[in-house]
Amino acid sequence: MTQEKWGQLRNKLLKAVGKNNYTTWIEPLEFQELQDGVAVFSVPTNFMGNYVSQNFADLILYEMNTAGESVQRLAFRVAANSPVRPSNETAPAVVQDTPQPQSLSQQAESANDALESLQAAPLDARFTFDSFVVGKPNELAHAAARRVSEGGPVTFNPLVLYGGVGLGKTHLMHAIAWELKTKRPELNVLYLSAEQFMYRFVQALRERRMMDFKHLFRSVDVLMVDDVQFIAGKDSTQEEFFHTFNALVDQNKQIIISADRAPGEIKDLEDRVKSRLQCGLVVDLHPTDYELRLGILQNKVQQYSNTYPDLTIADGVLEFLAHRISTNVRVLEGALTRLFAFASLVGREIDMELTQDCLADVLRASERKITVEEIQRKVSDYYNIRLSDIIGPKRLRSYARPRQVAMYLCKQLTSRSLPEIGRRFGGRDHTTVMHGVKRIEELKTTDGQIAEDVEMLRRALEA
Repeated sequence: MTQEKWGQLRNKLLKAVGKNNYTTWIEPLEFQELQDGVAVFSVPTNFMGNYVSQNFADLILYEMNTAGESVQRLAFRVAANSPVRPSNETAPAVVQDTPQPQSLSQQAESANDALESLQAAPLDARFTFDSFVVGKPNELAHAAARRVSEGGPVTFNPLVLYGGVGLGKTHLMHAIAWELKTKRPELNVLYLSAEQFMYRFVQALRERRMMDFKHLFRSVDVLMVDDVQFIAGKDSTQEEFFHTFNALVDQNKQIIISADRAPGEIKDLEDRVKSRLQCGLVVDLHPTDYELRLGILQNKVQQYSNTYPDLTIADGVLEFLAHRISTNVRVLEGALTRLFAFASLVGREIDMELTQDCLADVLRASERKITVEEIQRKVSDYYNIRLSDIIGPKRLRSYARPRQVAMYLCKQLTSRSLPEIGRRFGGRDHTTVMHGVKRIEELKTTDGQIAEDVEMLRRALEA
């Protein structure tokens, strides 16, 4: 094995372990020789050799063997020019060899343990279909989740649920798992996060149990992976996910995925993985509207009536919270939980005064003001044009349409009047702003691309 080939392998290791781990543990390794199946590396210290051997040796072995080298184990030697150690510290020539493979019986026992622990992945008892409040922004996602939870013939594969934070993706994933376990207990349903999938993959590499890993994930009937965006940029994990995906689809097994954005918009996700995720039913959970938020609060109040039977809530409080906390359902539910707990401690009715005192910090945070300048910058970046072209006099379509989108967002997301908005857009008349706003409203119903652009920009500004 040449130094050049080791350099190529280090680039693969960088993608697999991440920049911080690579800089700290992999980059200092110096390849010395490969002899009789043993790859020898020079390391600066005893500690580094031990740590790499315990945490990254199997990954290095895997990459070296994949590259065509025949390597059974690694050895680490402390470099001769390392800093001088204290006189009472001795360093062996070889720090530590990689561990020997497990016996077949040990591997089988470990595989069974892994299977049991994966099947016992915790599901939140609160996240069921009964507790999920359905409204216009999430009705399609709810209907699709209901269909999959019946456990019948696979009609769309995969089902991809995506949306921003706190919109109900994880709730629906848990609800599907609970329903399947109740209605179809004979099915092997596996729910885990993308982070857990990646951890299991690296663990299998480290313990030389890739066949167990492959068998484990290919033997499920329903695979559910939450927050798949976390495997973006992890090349080795993406490759294994891709092969697992294909194997399950070929067996007509159901796959359910969630992400914080549409598959095609996840940065650093391989094109082939994006393509596979987009071949099924991709459903967006839209941001909540006022009616849905109010329904969620009313549902939570019914649940709390058993826990806090003596508490009363004044008229207008729920409506006030539904108006003021609009971006994140988790924050909304957390605010109500805090409100009930506080009222029970002080023995008071939940009225507007108590609500504003108890939730002062939450209400302040929800008051973040979006400025006209912020909207103009975000729109110019989104459409890849200069800020001066948004504000300037040019009337080319490539500038005029983004300008109208920016005006529309200013009208929707700020309290500025039409004349004020016009002044911020190069001194334009308020009738020009009015025309631009009206034009975007019309296009949103007929042009899917404009509707998507406006929604994406609104989310980015409210995030």
